[in-house]
Amino acid sequence: MLFVLVIFAILVLRLWFLQIVSGSTYRIKSEHNRIRLQDISPFRGMILDRNGSVLVDNRPSYDLYVIPEEVQHRSQLLKRLSTLGDLDSEYAERVLDKAARGYPFKPVCLKRDISRDELARIETHRFDLPGIMIKVRPQRYYFYGGLASHALGYLGEISESQLMSGQFRDNKLGDLVGKTGVEWKWQALLNGVRGGEQVEVDAEGRIIEVISRRAPVSGANICLTIDKDLQALAEKSLLGKHGAIVAIDPGNGAVLALASSPSYDPNLFIKKIDEKTWQNIVSSNDFPLQNRALTGQYPPGSVFKIVIALAALEEGVITPEEEIFCNGTFSLGNQSYRCWKKYGHGKANLNRALVESCDIYFYNVGRRLGVDKIARYATRLGLGKKTGLDLSQEKGGLIPTSEWKLRRWGVPWQAGETVSTSIGQSFVLVTPVQMANLISVVFNGGRSFTPQVTKWVRKTGGENVFEFAPQSNGKVGIKQEHLDFVKKALIGVVNQPRGTGSKAKLKEVTVAGKTGTAQVVALPAGERSKQETAIPWKFRDHAWFVAIAPADTPKIAVAVLVEHGGHGGSAAAPIAKELIKAYLDVPS
Repeated sequence: MLFVLVIFAILVLRLWFLQIVSGSTYRIKSEHNRIRLQDISPFRGMILDRNGSVLVDNRPSYDLYVIPEEVQHRSQLLKRLSTLGDLDSEYAERVLDKAARGYPFKPVCLKRDISRDELARIETHRFDLPGIMIKVRPQRYYFYGGLASHALGYLGEISESQLMSGQFRDNKLGDLVGKTGVEWKWQALLNGVRGGEQVEVDAEGRIIEVISRRAPVSGANICLTIDKDLQALAEKSLLGKHGAIVAIDPGNGAVLALASSPSYDPNLFIKKIDEKTWQNIVSSNDFPLQNRALTGQYPPGSVFKIVIALAALEEGVITPEEEIFCNGTFSLGNQSYRCWKKYGHGKANLNRALVESCDIYFYNVGRRLGVDKIARYATRLGLGKKTGLDLSQEKGGLIPTSEWKLRRWGVPWQAGETVSTSIGQSFVLVTPVQMANLISVVFNGGRSFTPQVTKWVRKTGGENVFEFAPQSNGKVGIKQEHLDFVKKALIGVVNQPRGTGSKAKLKEVTVAGKTGTAQVVALPAGERSKQETAIPWKFRDHAWFVAIAPADTPKIAVAVLVEHGGHGGSAAAPIAKELIKAYLDVPS
């Protein structure tokens, strides 16, 4: 009994000491029982075009918050907010219920990015809205909506796998990071460094004081090689169509325009996109998220004749003067291959064959070369492999060889496949950016450059992180006399009376180019002779045109692809003409 009384006395004395003697001390400690770290988001760096026009920046986002403890009549408050703006009352009710059971003094967000009108109405009635507060945070903003969206890319919430990768050290769950394009490529520098506050809070979550503060560091600004006005014209030219346009400076590989259609508005992804909208985007047969300029792989059609011509001259399988007769049909075994011109071109040498795009001529030349020699020169000229334009997900296309087919399909290469390959059909696949590179190589002296979209990157304070410099891949190994011959022929494609690219002709500037009409499916002769509008859209030919100007001192190279557009000379050449005219600022 004595032992129990002693223990009890000790407990009573201890309680008396804690509650009476030290009560005030522990009361203060309990009220200041936690130090909380609060993030301060940095401003993401701006993105500019080559002339300094702002394409992407940040704007203030006004977020609606409420402190649950200060709300006495919740239903009245929510009803009042619903009349002042577009508020999801059910969602707000759930948020407030959860908050009231946890930290009632901690502000909770009812709606992000309220409109200016909503903000004005709420601020006007602030005294009638107890517990309501507005917080401002930076939000990404694409000034021109979908303009250059495939080059710029979009932001999306960071994934757990990205966080675990260790490549996103300045990010945390819930952050928006670059998913594609420039936003993806320069994510680390655009992101900036988050700041923070060390604040003292009580048990209810009320902030007592700010102990320390570290200001955030804004992300680096990025200037692109893209010309905003040229980009806008390219996208306008593709409006209502499926296709892609790439314009580059043939002297250094700087990308002047990169358009893909259909497109999308990156602003959609800044706010939390609902599941239905996301499913509509990703399941659309138009594939708006696909960057067709880099990931679209298409048969090049007659544009590939540039490769065949250079390969044939280099290998000596034909002389420029040799003529081959074209009567409209080429026979191989029991198979017949047609020329696009029903009754043929008659006798044609290499120049005329390129100018008028004679298929029969190139069937014969392709047969003399063989598929493996064709593949060697196509690869040398940059086809069948990625160009290195680092905007994520670039595809390399396909240049077939006899060994490739045997490995892939387990059957030998057939002579008829060489015939089709000679005019850019069969298994041949290229991307629009590769086609822009191809025409550039022919006219810049045989030099190959890696395309680039970044002009410079500068940190806050002006420190240069990156400055554009041409990335040369060296010469492609084609004799200058052969390049000169093909150049002359490509000038004729646009400027000679029977040239297939005459709709790209300009008075003040010499334009050179090559048309291409790539079959999507093989159609019987009777079907193909029908009017284009009578053929289902998905079975119509793709239209190609590659162009460069001025031919003597090239400043712009353009590749235009219109999916299911029909003939390259009528569907794609006029688009290239308008782009060249606008960029060089010359009359028609």
